[in-house]
Amino acid sequence: MDNCDSHQAVQSPRLRPGDRVRIVSPASPPSREGVARGVELLTSWGLRVELGEHVFDQWGYMAGRDEDRVFDLNSAFADPGVRAVIATRGGKGAYRIVDDLDIDALRRDPKPLVGFSDITHLHLALWTGPASAEALRRALMTTDPVILHRDTSQATAAVTVEGTATGVLVGGNLDAIRTEAGAGLPSLKGAILFLEHQRGTGLGEVDRALTQLTRTGALEGLRGVALGQFLGFDQDADDSTLGGWGIADVLRDRLTRLGVPVLGGLPAGHGLHPPTIPLGTQATIDTVEGTLTVQPAVA
Repeated sequence: MDNCDSHQAVQSPRLRPGDRVRIVSPASPPSREGVARGVELLTSWGLRVELGEHVFDQWGYMAGRDEDRVFDLNSAFADPGVRAVIATRGGKGAYRIVDDLDIDALRRDPKPLVGFSDITHLHLALWTGPASAEALRRALMTTDPVILHRDTSQATAAVTVEGTATGVLVGGNLDAIRTEAGAGLPSLKGAILFLEHQRGTGLGEVDRALTQLTRTGALEGLRGVALGQFLGFDQDADDSTLGGWGIADVLRDRLTRLGVPVLGGLPAGHGLHPPTIPLGTQATIDTVEGTLTVQPAVA
């Protein structure tokens, strides 16, 4: 399989004890207790932890005004002493600041941006990537590849289009990706697309999102699709208006027509203790082995 033909894999220097990391709040406001736990954990790894100036701000349902949230991000990107940027949480608001990110600063000095859910908007804009503590430590401080295995208990495990595919891994939360369509979503040509989602209004929201992405041409040229957790859809099982369909049926109906390998059942998303998946690096899906293998985001 040729290398991804639209994007360069992104690698940052791995973190070492003594490195500085900065915690920022690009989306919804965090709790002080949660931030304190994060600082304690990162400090236990030997890292020097600092907080963005506006990390505890609040403006409506967001962690401060747009200009202040993006200021904290860009300040961290531009500081050569900061070796990783860690978002306190997802939620709402990251999509409002993607046009003002200092992408050139990250190109000059690559560093990981750690986050999930609404932070997908930033990952799509920047290209690099929810986390159990040990998985996050390995992703940031070692050069080991990340291997995820199909979990047959996941709702998406029944969705498979056989084959293998290699490309740069991009994606994240389906709703965030749909929101970026027509508003800065980068080309996915040559990529492996990772998708996860948490139920809002029901099956229709997933159908609409995937249909919109298809109609806009956003999914053209994909190498493959890796499906993580689609949580909360078990409550649709007793809805007689759905004709017996569940989340796996919707995903199968929308994705099989892409003509690329699809691997479902990956235990990554909004569930408890999700693994850390580096985004923006080379990845391979193998439906026979039931694995997603992701090369390290750090070197």
